[in-house]
Amino acid sequence: MSLFGTAGIRGSAVETVTPELALAVGRAAGRDGAEFVVARDGRETGTALAAAMEAGLESAGADVRRAGQLPTPALAFASQGRRGAMLTASHNPPTDNGIKLFADGEEYDRDAERTVDSRVEADDPPVAWDRWGDSERVSVLDDYRDAVVAYAQQQGAPLDGLRVVVDCGNGMAAVATPQVLRALGAEVVTLNANVDGHFPGRDSKPTPETLEDLREFLRADPEADLGIGHDGDADRIVIVDADGDVVHEDTVVAVLAAHYTDRSDAGDPVVVTTPNASGRIDERVEESGGRVERVRLGALHEGIAAARADGDDDTEVVFAAEPWKHVHTQFGGWIDGVTSAAVISRLVADAGGLAPLREPVTERPYRKVSVSCPDDAKAAVMERLETTIPETFPDAEVATEYGVRATLPDASWVLVRPSGTEPYVRIYAESDDVDALVATASDAVEEAVDAES
Repeated sequence: MSLFGTAGIRGSAVETVTPELALAVGRAAGRDGAEFVVARDGRETGTALAAAMEAGLESAGADVRRAGQLPTPALAFASQGRRGAMLTASHNPPTDNGIKLFADGEEYDRDAERTVDSRVEADDPPVAWDRWGDSERVSVLDDYRDAVVAYAQQQGAPLDGLRVVVDCGNGMAAVATPQVLRALGAEVVTLNANVDGHFPGRDSKPTPETLEDLREFLRADPEADLGIGHDGDADRIVIVDADGDVVHEDTVVAVLAAHYTDRSDAGDPVVVTTPNASGRIDERVEESGGRVERVRLGALHEGIAAARADGDDDTEVVFAAEPWKHVHTQFGGWIDGVTSAAVISRLVADAGGLAPLREPVTERPYRKVSVSCPDDAKAAVMERLETTIPETFPDAEVATEYGVRATLPDASWVLVRPSGTEPYVRIYAESDDVDALVATASDAVEEAVDAES
């Protein structure tokens, strides 16, 4: 049994993430701690699922603190010193919902998720009637917003005079990002800033296509300095420049990673990222005196823990990120798009625009393609590729911890990994001649699929 994917549990609220499942997961997770804070995003199904989650937690003996509607990073903030359960499907369509579990500000790791899986499968009964937990309403949002403001004030420069356009996507960023930026002194214009679980303004996932209204607004507003787009629960962030062009997500990571590495006094500053992340991140971190460690997608919290455990007294994990998702480790151990919005805005104000921040970043062409592969053939295909990719790129340095990643002498790279949710093998590549690199890698993957299918 495996309920959890790369980012909690997600799926149709009618077929998969039902009240019955929320009750079962709540009862299973409730054995992990004495107190849980529970919140939901703005989806129509969130109220019922939160009620079921609360019932499950209480029937396992845990006390519940009901926090209402929150951005996921605010729930993670509130889970410090206790545990948390967030009902959200992040950027998925409005028909979906999901469950994320937190312990002391960090997402459950694989071992904790497997424990919950096994308990759900065992269908353990409630604890004795006189050991059930109780519940009360708590207020979290103001404390979270104040904490983000205080943290961001330590970075960059004041936002006085900076004009920022924020597309909240009818999601939970509407109650956090504009308020934080205004508290920091910015002039803020908002789009889709009412919370609506139908996502009427645009699709919840922020992409160059879904953010076209934001991009057009920036093109038409000569006073705007910066655009920000969020997903449904405000853990993701997309940055758009004043000309309406989306800044590549890895460039944003490179800018933040270099900033935090530069600021660190540690002898061994570390940035944690994922195998599909660009080499431009490594270049900027190394230029700033740090190093990069990689971890599987969806497991930044595990990568942070591993880097700290493997390091010494001089090691500091200064930042962690995968595309569109950032962990500001000095603030907390969770992915936080609201804090990213505040910090990036302060860095833009300090640099006098986005362009000076981007200028040191080498932005090579980047592509992602998918090759069809039956789910039951993925393991054999990847085993074969561990041999054939090094043969295909004999001059490359090859790593096989999270797929097969080949880094060439000119800093070009290609990553091949199986999709965790669809019948594909994914190819990610970055190179000045990216089309040729992708074509060569695709040939190798197709040959492996043909041989194993």
